[in-house]
Amino acid sequence: MTNAPPTKAVSAATAGASRSEHSRGLLFGFLAYGLWGLLPLYFVLLTPTGAFEVVGWRVLFSLVVCVVLITATRKWGVLRAVLGQRRVMLTMGLAGLLIFVNWQTYVFAAMTGHVVEAALGYFINPIVTVLLGVLVLRERLRRIQWIAIAISLVAVIVLTVGYGTLPWISLVLAFSFGFYGLMKKRVGSRVDAVTGLTIETAWLAPVAIIQLVVVGSMSGLTIGTVSTAHTLGLLGAGLVTAVPLLLFAAAARRLPLTVLGLIQFAAPVLQFLVGVVILKEPMPVERWIGFSLVWVALIVLTIDMIASGRVARRASLEPV
Repeated sequence: MTNAPPTKAVSAATAGASRSEHSRGLLFGFLAYGLWGLLPLYFVLLTPTGAFEVVGWRVLFSLVVCVVLITATRKWGVLRAVLGQRRVMLTMGLAGLLIFVNWQTYVFAAMTGHVVEAALGYFINPIVTVLLGVLVLRERLRRIQWIAIAISLVAVIVLTVGYGTLPWISLVLAFSFGFYGLMKKRVGSRVDAVTGLTIETAWLAPVAIIQLVVVGSMSGLTIGTVSTAHTLGLLGAGLVTAVPLLLFAAAARRLPLTVLGLIQFAAPVLQFLVGVVILKEPMPVERWIGFSLVWVALIVLTIDMIASGRVARRASLEPV
């Protein structure tokens, strides 16, 4: 009986490790997007607290969680290095402002019966990201990408006519997160997920404190006044913010961008199901038509992404 050649054994071990990492990446990715998809139910359970108070506590408790994580992972040196980069800090401040607008709009939507409209925002987000690439980064789009954007615009028009008003929650969520992604792209790999969230929430902490003071003076704060479970729910707002982000970062390190782009639709699909099936939000005909058009646009965009990825890989394997 002969042993396998060392090179083949090493190759098999490497392939096995790669498959294992890919599987772990998929698990982390689905967990992250699954938690984001179920987040509306978490915020609904925090009633009678209003959206402004929830977001205020979310910012402050997220900062606390980040400080604990920075301490546990001994990354204070990394944080100090980033704090010394003025341009990066200003970019992260702007990113913080954008994510604050996104959080405020999302929590408001979840707590006022607009979860389906929030889901639409995250369905539209990939198309907005492509559009921002053209308008801000001067990227050139392929014809099929323009077709996807055109279909999405028709969907917004259909929904606007059906609602009798612009679906502003969807658009604010899509564009705020789209611009947030743009800011993060400018920072690139210089700032990891935990350090980034720490800086963003530190920038927002004064805003959150002012917001809580205003809420307290106008209607009174609810934390500690409803029940122990309710108080723990508000305290947990930091964890439900940080944990999916860390899972996403772990997935991003292990998965190709195309795979990550495909599984991101798990979050709005779950949000949509939560809104329609669990919270029983209305779905009139024009809403179904509008959503269907957005889904067609996403299918077109996904097919183009997969096809262009295959062409790029094929080109990289050709001899120079």
